Amino acid sequence: MSDHLRSGVFIAGTDTGVGKTFVSCALLHALRNEGLRAAGMKPVASGCELTRDGLRNEDALALIAASHPRPDDYSLCNPYAFEPAIAPHLAAADANIDIDFSRIESAYAHLAARADCVVVEGVGGWRVPLSHSLEAADIPRRLNLPVILVAGLRLGCINHARLSARAILDDGCELLGWIGNAIDPAMERREDNMETLRHLLPAPWLGVLAHGSDPAAAARSGALREAVLSILARP
Repeated sequence: MSDHLRSGVFIAGTDTGVGKTFVSCALLHALRNEGLRAAGMKPVASGCELTRDGLRNEDALALIAASHPRPDDYSLCNPYAFEPAIAPHLAAADANIDIDFSRIESAYAHLAARADCVVVEGVGGWRVPLSHSLEAADIPRRLNLPVILVAGLRLGCINHARLSARAILDDGCELLGWIGNAIDPAMERREDNMETLRHLLPAPWLGVLAHGSDPAAAARSGALREAVLSILARP
């Protein structure tokens, strides 16, 4: 692949717990399998563990492990880390920290300078607030990143996915496509729900990830081939 390629993508979720990290890590592996340098980023994370090296987030560490090259500083992947597993704007307020977008932008620029593609994972759903004046949607909007929506395949996913897709477009962002993640192995009529989403969502279907797989195996399966092609096809 061309060394001058520079791009990024934002991974949004229809809700918390729908597998944004799993999809992000699988996409990082899929990009690397195409010979690209791919770096993961989690700008804001709550629910972090206090270690001897400072606060560390499990999702951010998974993104780092799936990245190549890996960042030389944890804070480049995760500029804002908060210990309590609560809404990020509440965690930031409790820590007396005002989330400054310029810090996120600087970390992204550093990662982008060393990678062909930066996969930026959101926090919670699309409309999660980060502060009184900043919300999760501002990250892709200000960084000019296309959005891939992760739909957790479980009861209720059609409504959540349609509302999220509409909000992404209404906020002026590019919805590159959507990926289904089979988070509920017992979901009834999964294929029928998938077909409904393919018909109703205003963006292409870019793949589905099976339940119980690991990111590297999901990437090797070719499940995210369309997602990779869509990213590479952007000007």
